[in-house]
Amino acid sequence: MTDDTILVTGAAGFIGFHVAKRLLSSGRKVVGLDVVNDYYDPALKEARLDVLKRQPCFTFAKSDLADRAATRALFAQHRFPVVVHLAAQAGVRYSLENPHAYADANIEGFLNVLEGCRHHGCRHLLFASSSSVYGANTKLPFSVKDNVDHPISLYAASKKANELMAHAYSHLYQIPATGLRFFTVYGPWGRPDMAMFIFAKAILEGKPIKLFNGGNMRRDFTYVEDVVEAIERLIDRAPPGDATWSGDRPDPSSSAAPWKIYNVGNNRPEELMHVVALLEKEFGRPAIKEMLPMQPGDVPATYADIDDLTNDIGFAPATSIEDGIARFSKWFREYHETVQGMPR
Repeated sequence: MTDDTILVTGAAGFIGFHVAKRLLSSGRKVVGLDVVNDYYDPALKEARLDVLKRQPCFTFAKSDLADRAATRALFAQHRFPVVVHLAAQAGVRYSLENPHAYADANIEGFLNVLEGCRHHGCRHLLFASSSSVYGANTKLPFSVKDNVDHPISLYAASKKANELMAHAYSHLYQIPATGLRFFTVYGPWGRPDMAMFIFAKAILEGKPIKLFNGGNMRRDFTYVEDVVEAIERLIDRAPPGDATWSGDRPDPSSSAAPWKIYNVGNNRPEELMHVVALLEKEFGRPAIKEMLPMQPGDVPATYADIDDLTNDIGFAPATSIEDGIARFSKWFREYHETVQGMPR
């Protein structure tokens, strides 16, 4: 029998932690799944889990989604009505070093989630995609109406594959699925492999920060609580399918099947050098800047067109880059002074 528990995969991860925390604070029951691997410091993942485990309506399942039998058993036990799938092997640059990790986590793991949803009555699957799917596209802002057939990293290709796999299952089995293309999410409890964390750590330690493309980069930095707000609003709005959708003029963001893609961004790209300047101000010391060429798999700018998200759920990002960096910096100091003893 289906209960009302929501599955959040990747619950020890950055966005998954914040989503689970918000759902718990809203009175929902959550099973948080994570393998807690060592892609980055597991101590940070364990610290996030410690926060979630204090909530009586949270259950943690340590498991690998690529483990077919374990994933099947979890879905059979709970028959989740809603699945928020945020677990993935992240990182563009790491995909150059360890491509098989992306096939295991992002393809095999996602297939097992889809099979769980198919066989156990899921009423809405929300899953993480990425702005990286826009790849070689240069028209800004990036629109969900645009073709995204030219990924420039394996990570991006795996996320595009997730969108296609979800559509196939929506078409074949009528599983409502919503794909979320996240744009450079940052904030408290952020990932150590992302720019905001890397820059803050380097500034405090007096070490150089690497600025690719000579620092001439723009990113649609999106504060994590704004992302969570969008996800929470979408949970109870499963896509019904668009009766007007036409294969003669296919809209890449929707379908006759119950499947929909959204950009989740701030709708305002920020110059990377401005972000560095804000961090310098917050920490009261200058950054040592090392200017480097563009890295393989990277793009010079990201910029989200969020019109569909605004029209469908009234979403508008509420956090300026100044406020977001101030909140991130406050957390960064507190966490690292207490847990890792970094210098002030």
